[in-house]
Amino acid sequence: MKKVEAIIRHFKLEDVTQALLMLNIPGLSVEEGRGSVSRRAAESGGESAELLPKIKLELVVAAEQVRAIVETIQRAARTGQAGDGKVLVSDVERVIRIRTGESLNSPLAATA
Repeated sequence: MKKVEAIIRHFKLEDVTQALLMLNIPGLSVEEGRGSVSRRAAESGGESAELLPKIKLELVVAAEQVRAIVETIQRAARTGQAGDGKVLVSDVERVIRIRTGESLNSPLAATA
């Protein structure tokens, strides 16, 4: 299993979530926050280095789904400007359901 985290512009949330739902993802978490573009990007004509509204999406999915999910996020979140965001992919060693204590191997079961 893999964890996909995406930090995107706040106004792209609807576009990204709608695109992800078309992939039949098992579920996702959304957090609001603030972030900044790199100083280098800001100095090269991008946005200023001030803290701007950002959204962080988190998904735990089967490894086979990662490529399609990353491509979908990139396509739906892209504006072509500095500060469009980042996608991070990491391994998930174990998922445990709090209610029952069972270890889950299926990303579909992980959302129940």
